[in-house]
Amino acid sequence: MKLSFTPWVAIAAVFAVSAEPVRPRITGVAHIALYVKDVEKARGYYRDVLGFSEPYSLSNPGGSLALTFFKVNERQYIEIFPEREANTDRLNHIAVETDDIEAMRGYLASKGVAVPAKAGVDRIGNRSFTARDPDGHTVEFVQYMPGSWTVREKGKHQPRGVSSRMMHVGILVGRLEPAMAFYRGVLGFREIWRGSRDGKVLNWVNMQVPDGEDYIEFMLYDRIPEQTRRGSAHHICLMVPDMAKALAAIEALPARQGYKLPLEVRTGVNRKRQLNLFDPDGTRTELMEPATVDGRPAASSQAPPPR
Repeated sequence: MKLSFTPWVAIAAVFAVSAEPVRPRITGVAHIALYVKDVEKARGYYRDVLGFSEPYSLSNPGGSLALTFFKVNERQYIEIFPEREANTDRLNHIAVETDDIEAMRGYLASKGVAVPAKAGVDRIGNRSFTARDPDGHTVEFVQYMPGSWTVREKGKHQPRGVSSRMMHVGILVGRLEPAMAFYRGVLGFREIWRGSRDGKVLNWVNMQVPDGEDYIEFMLYDRIPEQTRRGSAHHICLMVPDMAKALAAIEALPARQGYKLPLEVRTGVNRKRQLNLFDPDGTRTELMEPATVDGRPAASSQAPPPR
């Protein structure tokens, strides 16, 4: 009697497919980390103008400041690092939250992304590791752990200012195709909008995390700006429900007297009201309403990328 092995081949194929690592959830933008020239001036902006509390800081072995944290909400922070070198890029890294850090590390390794041999535990007790995107940006993957400072401070140090949600972070992108291969193809981000200033060349692509509402905004350039001119592109977007009220709140602050730049509300290409502020190093904070001015979605651009 002749035996057929076809069923076993099929079963083996099923096991081979199921053995491939599955991407863990990516639930949101956790933080953006920035370099600043003068920490005290930066504190005056992020604390006194934007209204964020500073729950904790970390020191270097010699006692100097390593970094400090400004709390946007229970799961989102802005990290501030003293600059390492003058006249350089202000962006240190961006971070996204996952619910299984070691599975995320293994998944990325299976996709050919350079990752460490294992996820580490950072100084505030969360588990994390970093990778590089195609434009060289450091992307941190973090899982908030029960004993971490992040969890310890839950319910404390609530924002007193204009916003309690980081809607997105913006990063420079030189070539769209490799960025899409990484963020969409590997990480599972989904495209939600494209924008163009003139309808001829694409300027922005918004990529939403696969398991949440936050997104990363690609700022597309044919030629990447010099390091001293990247602060308007690398940016933080804070959601405000009512721009008129947000503007009035900022105007009423004592710190407004020390903020010399004009405050002007505009309607962006995405037809949402926006207000741009800048920290002492020129890094932009974009306040933005969540809805368009008339409630209708803005059309996505069909323009080609710069390159």
